[in-house]
Amino acid sequence: MSAAETAKSVLRRLTAASATERILISFAALVMAVVIGAGIILVSGRVTTCQTAATTLFGTGFCYDPVEVYLVLFNGALGEPFLLNDPALFNPDWNPLNFGFALTLKETTLLIFTGLSVAVSFRAGLFNIGTQGQLVLGGLATALFSFFVAPLLPSGLVGGLILIPLAVIVGALVGGLYGAIPGALKAYADANEVITTIMLNFIAAQIAFVLVSEFFGNPDSQVVETTPLPDWATLLPVAFPQGGDFSLLALAFGLALVVAVWFLLEQTSFGYDLRTSGEQPEAAEYGGVDAKRTTVTSMFLSGALGGMGGAIWVLMVMGKWQAGVPSLGFDGITVSILAGNNPFGVVPAALLFGTLKSGSLAVQFGTGVPKQLVGVLRGLIILFVAMPEFFRMLGSAIDLEPDRETVATDGGRLGGDDE
Repeated sequence: MSAAETAKSVLRRLTAASATERILISFAALVMAVVIGAGIILVSGRVTTCQTAATTLFGTGFCYDPVEVYLVLFNGALGEPFLLNDPALFNPDWNPLNFGFALTLKETTLLIFTGLSVAVSFRAGLFNIGTQGQLVLGGLATALFSFFVAPLLPSGLVGGLILIPLAVIVGALVGGLYGAIPGALKAYADANEVITTIMLNFIAAQIAFVLVSEFFGNPDSQVVETTPLPDWATLLPVAFPQGGDFSLLALAFGLALVVAVWFLLEQTSFGYDLRTSGEQPEAAEYGGVDAKRTTVTSMFLSGALGGMGGAIWVLMVMGKWQAGVPSLGFDGITVSILAGNNPFGVVPAALLFGTLKSGSLAVQFGTGVPKQLVGVLRGLIILFVAMPEFFRMLGSAIDLEPDRETVATDGGRLGGDDE
């Protein structure tokens, strides 16, 4: 069997894998990433100079202990549920409503929105690399709308119940319209959406920077930011009184959106048209699907989800718009690939990514491991877990039918010359 046939055979196996098999493959990939990461930690700890070795193996001292690093990573992300140096192990004073776990859930919540945004476009056969730009402008629109409308509403709970949903809708509309631009360019000018969405990311960042620095900036701050919103106009922490900039209301909204997007994609005629356009565009057009309209609508929906992510970032985390928006849109690409572009898969993928991001901070401060090495460990885990799904998606997109020749009953090839 040639290398090409072997590769096709592996891709066929991955494409046909059941949900249980895919979970097992992802778990095996996670274990492999942890093992390889442990080796990298040991090597790094060997070439690093330290006064006291963190661990000793085979009579050789190492400055970093891989077991401690991974325990601190996951322990920090969950808010210290384990006592690392105690035989009892479990921390009896652990409270799930803690800062570390809130930080993990904050990252998870934001990544649910961006992961859904990218997943919708991927399901439509479009590569929306512009979720970051849609998030930036959606967040700015939310901040400006809230700032100008808040004085017109009664303060307190009543005003918040009116303003916050409207602000999220405004962020979704602006993000959706910005996402529809590359959709229209793709549909009517055959412009490559990868290039246009990447370019529009930079344009969005500069538009937001100029608008805030020149027209809507906070006069009391030297930072490029809008005026902070009143507390009642934001999503204050719910059930996590010690902060973490996380609100259960935002997470509940994100989970409800997961169900809504799944229902839209799997149970509606629009979702069928969108999926068919992504998987079999020629068949979709033959079946009467308006490919151009579906392209624009899909990118609008994807951008709207990204804009909602920006709105939640403003209302839950910042309470204002500020330059230097984190790369949540780009992280959403990884989350979507980890999830296999499945809306329900976005939730565990976002949770894993959020755990790694928040736990990385604990590793940096708690073990002395440099942040560059922490970034390598996080990247390894994401890469190993994502690659099986990436190859499965690749296998679904190409022709994997085995090469074979039609053989006649007498052993000769059909259509061949008689000898």
